[in-house]
Amino acid sequence: MAVSPKVAVGYLRAPTTTISDRVCRTVALLGRRGYAVTPSRLAELCLGGAISEGDVRWAVATNPELAIAEDLVVERPALDRAMAIRRRSLEHDTESVAYLDLTVAFVRTLVAVAPFVRSVSIAGSLASGGFRSSDDVDLNLIVDDGHRHLAYVVVNLLGLVHAMRHRGKPVDDLTRRPIAPRLMTANLILERSQCLPLQRQDEDMAFELFMSEPVFGLESMREVIDENPGLLEHFPQLADRGAPLVIGTPARRAPIGLFPRFLDPPARLLGGSAWRYMQWTRRNRPGALARVAYVRSTMRPYTLFDPN
Repeated sequence: MAVSPKVAVGYLRAPTTTISDRVCRTVALLGRRGYAVTPSRLAELCLGGAISEGDVRWAVATNPELAIAEDLVVERPALDRAMAIRRRSLEHDTESVAYLDLTVAFVRTLVAVAPFVRSVSIAGSLASGGFRSSDDVDLNLIVDDGHRHLAYVVVNLLGLVHAMRHRGKPVDDLTRRPIAPRLMTANLILERSQCLPLQRQDEDMAFELFMSEPVFGLESMREVIDENPGLLEHFPQLADRGAPLVIGTPARRAPIGLFPRFLDPPARLLGGSAWRYMQWTRRNRPGALARVAYVRSTMRPYTLFDPN
């Protein structure tokens, strides 16, 4: 998916002054991630705070760069993709419920096994409303300091065991793996100290947090919002969003002493080798490689296994 040349990821711009500009930038933000939403949903998600559906329709009518197609607000260059995006939305409605249940069950196991995990949220297509049965489930984590790579390894090992029970799951170029499909995957892993404050408080990072669906550790998520007020300048909706999937802390968790910080460097070597192997398996699938590269670009400087 091509990145819009209008906006550089991670660029913190001046405050928006008009509703039309806010709507246009929100549509662009969604478009960079490959999806679009209805006018009513766009009103809820609007950069700078929720507006009315009437405001959205007025902004589209007066902005030559925007259009409504298949009941989705899109940039005009994306008109030919509106039908495909709508199909994804309809598939999400039928597929997401079962995968949400699977994910909550997986998170229960993850936080019981890994006591250094402070927060887990669903991200990606399952959170945004464009989930297909061939997609994987992206998870955002906040962990104790010195445990980022341990978290990556644990998520992937548990994810592999979990995926073995779902080997019949449909796959695509991103979720195809040699042994079992890619089902549960770590999208963004942050140590607590990296969040207080975040190095990035731009609209892309604010949107990532806004669109994620908390499953565990809601108090840690709220701490991030409280300590990063710049996020609320982009999406004040973050302050009072709901969390219907949140689970409590398991009654029994593995002892934290099983995961000393000195295990993180070996975990980095192991996780990095596994990640490079997965990239190697995609060497003949340029679309998959390009998608991975784009997602990683939206996460910098928080990506794991970057050369620098």
